[in-house]
Amino acid sequence: MVLFECYFNVINHVFFVFLSEQFELFMKEALLIILAYLIGSIPTALIISKHFFNIDIRDYGSGNMGATNTFRVLGPKYGTIVMVMDILKGMLAVGLFYFLPYYLHNELERTNFMIGLGLAAVIGHIFPLFANFKGGKGVATLLGMLIGVQPVVAVCCAGVFVLVLFLTRYVSLSSILGAIMFPVSVLWIWNEKELMYRIFALLVALLVIMTHQKNIGRLFRGVESRIPILKYRDKRKLRKRADL
Repeated sequence: MVLFECYFNVINHVFFVFLSEQFELFMKEALLIILAYLIGSIPTALIISKHFFNIDIRDYGSGNMGATNTFRVLGPKYGTIVMVMDILKGMLAVGLFYFLPYYLHNELERTNFMIGLGLAAVIGHIFPLFANFKGGKGVATLLGMLIGVQPVVAVCCAGVFVLVLFLTRYVSLSSILGAIMFPVSVLWIWNEKELMYRIFALLVALLVIMTHQKNIGRLFRGVESRIPILKYRDKRKLRKRADL
């Protein structure tokens, strides 16, 4: 009987220690995900537009608080700054996993947690707490997340984005095709076996398409705006045609 009680006490102690450790890990994860959302909520375009131009970027152009609208309204210099800062938000959010040593030696679980952190930052960018939940479309922050989680895939997506942008100057079309490249890379090029990662890749492409519904409509109607980047190339082409 005494031996049974000893075994019971040991098992009971181990069980409660395990629960306490799991609860502590859960709370730390939750806090980091909230922090990732807050990082994503930093309204880069709004801060720059108000600080340097004393305007709300959402009152101009497409009304979007992202790099593309900043390019159109404030010019390439400030559009590039916003794009880089938004990419860094995604990278910084994903890097928060370093605060939990548990994930340093668990690759699969680390990847899943990094995806959770990145998605929290993207949601923060789209629905920012610090800008009345009216933000951007999350493409640049999503790219930053991919750079942190899967750099090679991120390079492929960025390559498609840059190529389409060079050919068309439509940022919306470039973003959509770049996002579609993500599941194409994961499912077919690298043939990733992890089911959750495959589902995540498909959901990312779907999210980008959903946030660009208005742009898709304007593309079909032929009224989508082009960004001024590479406009000098187009002027040279027009001059050549005029000389012929």
